[in-house]
Amino acid sequence: MSSTTERWIVVGLGNPGDEYARTRHNVGAMVVEDLAKRHHVTFSSHKSGNRIAEFKLGPTAITLAKPNSYMNSLGPQVRSLRDFYSLENSHLIALHDELDIDFAAIRIKFAGGENGHNGLKSMTASLGGPEYFRIRLGIGRPPGRQDPADFVLKNFSSQERDELASFIDRASDAVESLIKEGLERSQSTFNS
Repeated sequence: MSSTTERWIVVGLGNPGDEYARTRHNVGAMVVEDLAKRHHVTFSSHKSGNRIAEFKLGPTAITLAKPNSYMNSLGPQVRSLRDFYSLENSHLIALHDELDIDFAAIRIKFAGGENGHNGLKSMTASLGGPEYFRIRLGIGRPPGRQDPADFVLKNFSSQERDELASFIDRASDAVESLIKEGLERSQSTFNS
């Protein structure tokens, strides 16, 4: 990597395997898959323990990553990829499901707490701190008394599935905006 090329790692949080592929907990992984399709690149195995795909956004190199481990233990793979490219945490974007915002809402932020999210907890512990970007993808609260841990591992409802493609497309736009336009402009566009 030449010193003139900026690089970002965009991590889609989720669980590996077909049984989890379309669940609410995997919405972050769905967005990196959408970005790969958008830029006509495919994922391949990387020695860091991630499946990665790479493309350029203008002069900026983008590495999309899907860790090969379960949500609770994906941090070491993210750290390994960060170290492979010798990047600072501030060049990482984590895409993750968020119970505390409405379905299809998007919130972009830098650093902060993990809000009970085990994937973020694993990342923060492995990276040595929370100083990375997060794109919070709203999945809403479970209905009635359903356990949140059960809710996130279920597929989207039929009504949600009708909106899912446009939600994922907007989340992909949010990633590109954050990289090209920066935090404040992206927050004013997407954190509505």
